[in-house]
Amino acid sequence: MKLLKKIVKIITPPHRWRLLFILAFGILTGSIIFVFYISRGWSYLSEEPSTCVNCHIMRTQYVTWHHSSHREHATCVDCHVPHDNFFRKYYFKANDGLRHATIFTLNTYPQVIRMHQGGQRVVQENCVRCHGNINSMVGTNVSFDEIAEGNGKKCWDCHREVPHGTVKSLSATPYGTIPIPKPDIPDWLYKIYK
Repeated sequence: MKLLKKIVKIITPPHRWRLLFILAFGILTGSIIFVFYISRGWSYLSEEPSTCVNCHIMRTQYVTWHHSSHREHATCVDCHVPHDNFFRKYYFKANDGLRHATIFTLNTYPQVIRMHQGGQRVVQENCVRCHGNINSMVGTNVSFDEIAEGNGKKCWDCHREVPHGTVKSLSATPYGTIPIPKPDIPDWLYKIYK
């Protein structure tokens, strides 16, 4: 109990700063909630492919996947997130999501989207995980570490068109349709101004 009182005393601001602290804390908390709502933060916990087009720069990847044979059997998460254990999956998802959010927010994304090395490792693992039976018959179950040592190729070195087809830039699919996100305006407010 004494330890708890000491901790509270240490983190409690002096009396003359309390109102300012409470206001700053409220503004910070409100801003975090607002950003979480506007960015549809809850959707990133799902495995819905439509979540990937919350960022418009992923439009081409979504459209080309949607018209591929993989659509019937695999979502974005099936290929681009690790599946060996729960903690690695959600750590990777959070880390990669923050990276993507930062790149998108700072407007530093390139015209041609390329996977970073960690993403390539995960996709190679998942290609082998899903197609391991076929690959073992042909003798092509190669890990990313073996590829890095020069012993084999990544699956997409030969299967470049799977599942995204030819994606050369953000404008590669000008007539492709994507799911339209629900408006950020609450329903009650939307009805008033409709």
